[in-house]
Amino acid sequence: MNNIFSNTKEAFSLKSNFELLRAQFLFNIIENRTLVKLSTLLTNFALKFYLPVTPIIKMTVFNHFCGGVSELDCNPVIKKMYDKRVCSVLDFSTEAFNSEIEFDNCYDKKISIIEFIKDRPEIPFAVFKPTCLGSLDLFKKKTIHEDLSYKDNILWNRVIERFKGVCQKAYDNDIKILIDAEEVFVQKAIDDLALLMMRKFNREKPIVFNTVQMYRWDRLKYLSDLLNDKANNGLIFGFKLVRGAYMEKERLIAKSLNVKSPICITKNETDSNFNSGLDFVFNNLDRISLVCGSHNENSVIKIMEIMKNKNLKVSDDKIWFGQLFGMSDNVTFNLAKMGYNTFKILPFGPVRNLMPYLIRRAEENTSVKGQTGRELQLILNERRRRKENNS
Repeated sequence: MNNIFSNTKEAFSLKSNFELLRAQFLFNIIENRTLVKLSTLLTNFALKFYLPVTPIIKMTVFNHFCGGVSELDCNPVIKKMYDKRVCSVLDFSTEAFNSEIEFDNCYDKKISIIEFIKDRPEIPFAVFKPTCLGSLDLFKKKTIHEDLSYKDNILWNRVIERFKGVCQKAYDNDIKILIDAEEVFVQKAIDDLALLMMRKFNREKPIVFNTVQMYRWDRLKYLSDLLNDKANNGLIFGFKLVRGAYMEKERLIAKSLNVKSPICITKNETDSNFNSGLDFVFNNLDRISLVCGSHNENSVIKIMEIMKNKNLKVSDDKIWFGQLFGMSDNVTFNLAKMGYNTFKILPFGPVRNLMPYLIRRAEENTSVKGQTGRELQLILNERRRRKENNS
């Protein structure tokens, strides 16, 4: 069955020869940890001192991993992918906001994105990063149950209202909304807000989806506790299961605090935990809708096999597969060809503002054993195929 993801003709059907060559160049760099660190330092230095590197960044890493600088800029990519039955999820991926003005602007942007994508079946989900709607410090205080000052309480209530506003807009337009996961030291506050939104908007259908990072050894209990809580009776849960995005950072923080790491010790333990999460979801499919946010072929195959054994249609709207734009095209496009519900997370925004996102993509790929090598081999296979077939 693994061969279904080796069809590079389908996987890279939207990429020109130049784009394939660019992808090969980028993944060659990403595979080398030293080069990633050096490139990051040089890029940050160039941006800090306003050196003219933005056109180079846009032509290379930005154009590979991002859809454009604006929603309209993304439309050609959205259309080309939808022609292949691959949907898009627009992600305004700017980060590190610190002021109430920035949080309000980000809120307005999320509302405008939902307005932009409403009544467009090719964009069935919206997404937002929680700390774009409120300060990291506030989320941290709420996570550790620290008493808030009078001013903090006012600001936290504004965070709640922003969450409600985004989810209400999604609900009113029948659009599913993905809430991103973040670091452990803020995640409890995010989980609580996500549950609050689910209790308000997920009574009739799954609108709000919380992201669950299964590289955390406590997440299976989190899922179980939610479903066993009688206060949640009648809810239709939405969960996006991922392995996780902050592994090295989480371990370093735990070590500095001399506490147990929240991350599974080994890759095998993470894989086992992820698979247990999938089993839990499918054993409770009457109450859960799933987005599998994985680039792992074995995980995707596991879901396909479960769906087959349970006689679920490949197009069952309770099951979606999502991958990042610029990665794992062999998974996304081959799944779509077979009729499964698939989407690409399509980041967009000003080049300079998206650099934290792009740097994190490079660092994550470097730390995931085998992922970059797999991408490179598929690219090389497709370039060889085109050369042999003169296409």
